Amino acid sequence: MLSQIPAQDSCLSCGACCAFFRVSFYWAEGESMPEDVVEPLTAVYSCMKGTNQKDPRCVMLSGEIGQQVSCTMYEQRSSSCKEVQAGDAQCNKARAAHGLIPLIEIEPVLPSNDDGYDQVC
Repeated sequence: MLSQIPAQDSCLSCGACCAFFRVSFYWAEGESMPEDVVEPLTAVYSCMKGTNQKDPRCVMLSGEIGQQVSCTMYEQRSSSCKEVQAGDAQCNKARAAHGLIPLIEIEPVLPSNDDGYDQVC
């Protein structure tokens, strides 16, 4: 299976999570967001418009998934959005649903001495 290493800007070419999950959060968190992008979900929770449907896509997602995307309210995004990290299980589940290869973390390899022993600082 193909894979790739997540980079700092991996999300800028993906957007899969924004078009796969319902983005829900405690209702009070929505008070700091533009009114026309939040909808009530229950008495306690709200969600981003566009994400509470069969084929979710956040109304604040701009661009083409897997090509180039942006969140048009990135600085005000919900705690739910902030929890998903490039290469985590949620990210890769959304990427798979959109036919994108998974992101993987690779442990850095430390350089070794010519004598075959690892260098210790």
